[in-house]
Amino acid sequence: MQYLSNSRRIARALKPLGFFDANMRFVSSNASHVVDSLQSPNLRSPPASVSPAVMELHRKILDSINVKRSMPPNAWLWSLIDNCQHGGDIEFLFDALQNLRRFRLSNLRIHDNFNSNLCQQIAKTCARCEAMDYGKRTLWKHNVYGLTPSIASAHQLLSHALECWSTKQMRKIMKLMKASNLPLQPGTADLVFRTCYVSDNWVLLAKYSKRFCRAGVKLRKTTFGIWMEFAAKRGKVLERHRNLWRVDKLRSETYTQHTLSSAFSCAKGFLLEHKPEEAAAVIQSICQAYPDEKKSALEAEFQKLVNEWPVDVIKHQKEEDKKAVAASLKSGIPAMVDALVNSGLRVSIDLDVLNKNEALLS
Repeated sequence: MQYLSNSRRIARALKPLGFFDANMRFVSSNASHVVDSLQSPNLRSPPASVSPAVMELHRKILDSINVKRSMPPNAWLWSLIDNCQHGGDIEFLFDALQNLRRFRLSNLRIHDNFNSNLCQQIAKTCARCEAMDYGKRTLWKHNVYGLTPSIASAHQLLSHALECWSTKQMRKIMKLMKASNLPLQPGTADLVFRTCYVSDNWVLLAKYSKRFCRAGVKLRKTTFGIWMEFAAKRGKVLERHRNLWRVDKLRSETYTQHTLSSAFSCAKGFLLEHKPEEAAAVIQSICQAYPDEKKSALEAEFQKLVNEWPVDVIKHQKEEDKKAVAASLKSGIPAMVDALVNSGLRVSIDLDVLNKNEALLS
């Protein structure tokens, strides 16, 4: 009797947890739901908005892995990436990646991640589908998807942050880059500076400019142009540290010639320092070096200097300094134009617009 009692206890302890039925479904005795063997356990309830093409490709990839026990053609994964249209599709894509990664490791003994081109394309697709939470996973140093973080992937996500004017997304991407030990590149600086500029966040640009300079990144001419234009827009030459001139000094250490943006930024700086002749000299030098077929860009910069810049720079001054700056610009800009005309340069600027500018009249 004692033997039979012990046998029953052992049998109860070893009671099977589940079984397979005729339809190839695995049923858990501790679960209240049924999971199809051809469906990934990570997708028990598919998102409402999933493209039919994505669902079909996802099914074929998992069928190849789980039933046929063979690696699916690479074309299926690339097609899955191309067919992604929104966040629900991206969820299916990453589930397929996770299953493929597991199959490559356990069955094929392939420990390498997917190639860099595919990783970059996945980051680009996440940005296109507005699925940035998944996109940031492409920069995770350790992940279950077989993705290798890269500068190219980071730039795809930073480009999307720029398009959305989102410094919040940009900061998160930069943190992930640092955590994954991705080196800062000139292209990274260009995207970061542009994002800070369009979102009008000077403090954030100043913070990241220090980081790029400490890392020894060689900034592009266009990046210096953005930095200097932003400094001139904020009127930073009037402050103790003279930020505009500090940036120009850094630029001159790398590049001997001005770009259109950096030259006009210096001219604006001289105008703020009540030096219209020096402002005219800088503009004259860039005009002489600029090809005739691009003269329209010069006219656009002149128009911005007269119509837009005075409003921007006065807006960012202290209340007690606004009247003095407005009076200085109202006299300085015409003096600069006169100096340009006297030097023989043809300048098409409507100074009547300047005289009617409300920022200079208030």
